[in-house]
Amino acid sequence: MGKVDLHSHTVASDGTCTAQESIERAKNRGLTALGITDHDTVAAIPDAIREGERLGVEIVPGIEISSVDGGRDIHVLGYYINIEDAEFLTRLESLRDVRNIRNRMLVEKLNELGFPVTMAEVESRKKEKTGNIGRPHIAEVLVEKGFVSSMQEAFDKYLGQDGAAYVNPPRISPEEAIDMIHKAGGVAILAHPGLYNDTQLVERLIAYGLKGIEVHHPDHSEEDEKIYEQMADKHSLLKTAGSDFHGFRNGKVFHGDLGERSTTVDTVRRLKELAGK
Repeated sequence: MGKVDLHSHTVASDGTCTAQESIERAKNRGLTALGITDHDTVAAIPDAIREGERLGVEIVPGIEISSVDGGRDIHVLGYYINIEDAEFLTRLESLRDVRNIRNRMLVEKLNELGFPVTMAEVESRKKEKTGNIGRPHIAEVLVEKGFVSSMQEAFDKYLGQDGAAYVNPPRISPEEAIDMIHKAGGVAILAHPGLYNDTQLVERLIAYGLKGIEVHHPDHSEEDEKIYEQMADKHSLLKTAGSDFHGFRNGKVFHGDLGERSTTVDTVRRLKELAGK
């Protein structure tokens, strides 16, 4: 049937692998297709498509859009968007501006908590000058300076939703993210709903126009997967899966490794049909 991972990040956002490195790893791990879904940018997709053609790995062009609902980060995946859509690209630029504001606020909060971290240190963790900065870059600095022992501890204690340094400036709503994706010709899928622990939110977004749910994710429990699989079946939605691969930090895979959560090429076929490809 072919093994497919629909959720991965590159150095274009907060991953540590280039598109080429990710696709080579996908090939070595037996994947037939790989979704490239960087945060608020499609910069890696043209290179990824070329590299995928060279190595025989089908690339599913995607994005993970950052939105906020009730003070919480809500991420919406979009697949087969038109990556040359001028309005879409302009909206993404504004989202990246908000992300930069959030990063500065996080660093300032960490300083207030007694952790001397600078934006220059965080920016130095980027592999490419054009890449977005994300919380993993900040967590990496905290680990390297000995303030925490692991990336997970950095998120649990300081950077995650319940962390002491967590901040969240105003962003678009998940409904607006869905609209952005659909207007650019893509298919909107809710990323890792188990992290939100809010089935009412998911039902609301389904009613609004979601086309699918990321049922299988490394941070989901068996109970999470059961809940969202049943919800997807109830509403005849597409069920997707992805590792949320961010590469390697401090010698360890961050989130899941490529293929750790996977679906089949039939899911790719259905995504294409929904996008009218």
